[in-house]
Amino acid sequence: MPYDARVRAADHGRVVALAGGVGAARFLRGLVEVVDPANLVVVGNTGDDLTRHGLRVCPDLDTVCYTLGGGVHREQGWGREGERFTVADELADRYGEDRWFTLGDRDLATHLVRTRMLAEGATLSQATATIARAWKLGFRLLPMSDDEVTTRIVTTDGRDLHFQEWWVRERAVPDVAEVRFAGVERARAAPGVLEAVGGADRVLLCPSNPVVSLGPILAVPGLREALADAHVVGVSPIVGGAVVRGMADRLLPAWGVETSAVGVASLYADLLDGWVVDEVDRGRAGEVAALGVDVAVTHTIMRDVEVAGALARTALELG
Repeated sequence: MPYDARVRAADHGRVVALAGGVGAARFLRGLVEVVDPANLVVVGNTGDDLTRHGLRVCPDLDTVCYTLGGGVHREQGWGREGERFTVADELADRYGEDRWFTLGDRDLATHLVRTRMLAEGATLSQATATIARAWKLGFRLLPMSDDEVTTRIVTTDGRDLHFQEWWVRERAVPDVAEVRFAGVERARAAPGVLEAVGGADRVLLCPSNPVVSLGPILAVPGLREALADAHVVGVSPIVGGAVVRGMADRLLPAWGVETSAVGVASLYADLLDGWVVDEVDRGRAGEVAALGVDVAVTHTIMRDVEVAGALARTALELG
């Protein structure tokens, strides 16, 4: 359902959302129902990005485009609806290519456009803007940085893996000793990111993996400083001590953080003005409040767009 100003509860002004992949994209489906997309900037995680078969792949940015553009595989929450794998099958069966990270035929078009533009001298921001326009998003989608930042997982058996190797190829089985963001100390925020945060009336931390989705964004130099003067509200990705989806429970212990709505709030406590938790965690709302953060309790499992919209409205009106 497209944005309709007649059903907007209030003018929430300029909104910035920091976003990872599937959870963030589902939240954004609701956010664009209660905020004018023209007043929305989404800053996407690029720490998961990788080069596959010579093509530059940006999983989180693409998931936002496919979901908000109406082309995502609805059951998976990522990839393309009606996808085929003719090229992947040919690469594996004829050329013996390892298919641990498979790209579908429709998905390939996005990576081909991005890789061509980068090879011709465009920035990741410029390539992302072209792709976002093709998906008619209506809001501005920015990568966190045009510089390469790579999430690395150091396992307890001593291996240093790209996040996708650990998550997809290894199925998140190896225990994690350390999570680091290679290259982030040299990275600069993408053009428009710090300006959007500085001019925002609300900054929302989407219900994304706190370590590998929001962690890389917040690690970009200047981001936390920009957020210090912003009105920041987050939505917990943890419900009842369990992840809604993904592998945050395998990663938070490496940062010494409890897998709970309270534990994740503590990661952002220096930034947060408000934190939204699920009804299941109502009994722990006082612990969040003790961090000096306003708390709202509501339904956070986004089974449909209506729930996502109500959740977004709760976050926007908190604090």
